[in-house]
Amino acid sequence: MISVGMIRNVWSFRDFIWSSVKREFQARWIGTQFGFFWILAQPLATILIFTVIFAQIMKPSLPNHSSRFAYSIYLCSGVLTWNLFAEILGRSVNIFVENANLLKKVNFPKLCLPIIVILSSVINFAIVMTIFVGFMLIVGAFPGWVILVALPVFALQILFTIGLGVFLATINVFYRDVNQTVQVVLQFWFWLTPIVYVPTTLPRIAADIMAWNPIQVFVRAYHTIFLEHMLPDPMTFIYPVVLAVVMVFLGLFAFRKLQGEIVDEL
Repeated sequence: MISVGMIRNVWSFRDFIWSSVKREFQARWIGTQFGFFWILAQPLATILIFTVIFAQIMKPSLPNHSSRFAYSIYLCSGVLTWNLFAEILGRSVNIFVENANLLKKVNFPKLCLPIIVILSSVINFAIVMTIFVGFMLIVGAFPGWVILVALPVFALQILFTIGLGVFLATINVFYRDVNQTVQVVLQFWFWLTPIVYVPTTLPRIAADIMAWNPIQVFVRAYHTIFLEHMLPDPMTFIYPVVLAVVMVFLGLFAFRKLQGEIVDEL
């Protein structure tokens, strides 16, 4: 699935990958007065809006949590998880098409491009998550050592997303409607994931259908860690683990099968 030669080729371009990530960050900040702040602005604005609007409405849905920050923590952990997934997937699907000129002029491993997207998104996520953890420390809601369990959950989420992203990015080169479809699907996918609302408020049949949503598993795991301060049930990860492996296999299979035709189609 992943050959030693593929890994070696990508590794040989590590300086190109890192310089591209740094250049992307600099491009976001150049010409702005607040620079670094804008990385935090969008997720914080989203969290603030939803918290102000829904905090009192959704408070009865969290009966076992008396803290006035419970819903904020519930919302933050879900929104940050979703933003990471949506950013990586939304940017990955069109990554080869957007960099058509670069791919035609420079000979480098095409997998470098999705890796650049992933690293950039993960750094953004790490910055915002650090702010979130600081918030929990300030309000006395830090989950303790259980927070370490978030790392394997995070790794599994990245594995699933990168597999799906590479697969869709490859297919999008040949069928450009894929990019537009993904952007629409992401809008529906957000509301089909228990981020703003609590699953217990749903009818049983809706909750059963939602159980097949892989992002819901990750969101619930983060809710369990950050809000309940407990370990997620390991059995709930059987489905996303299998799905992540399948998506990575499909993504790399499609890429290796079609990578020779990508430049010709751009």
